[in-house]
Amino acid sequence: MDRNDEQLLRGRVYGTDHDHPGPLPHCGYAELVGGPLDGLLLDITGWTADEIQTGVALMTELGQFGAGGRALYDPRPGQRNRWDWSGDSP
Repeated sequence: MDRNDEQLLRGRVYGTDHDHPGPLPHCGYAELVGGPLDGLLLDITGWTADEIQTGVALMTELGQFGAGGRALYDPRPGQRNRWDWSGDSP
């Protein structure tokens, strides 16, 4: 991914369509930090504390395993709204 691709991803919400990429004021988001989805926001509106603590495996074509691969993110201790990349999975 080049610098232009990285700039396009910043401030976008993971899983939204290209016509409505930005965050909505009534939703809660976690910023994805590091890895292939760095800078994207993850909508965690309505998630329970257990769901947040578990972290996520998000589908992406940008990771080590290409199409069908997943990027793993876990909440940063003490910062519910920043989730750190922990690796990729097939």
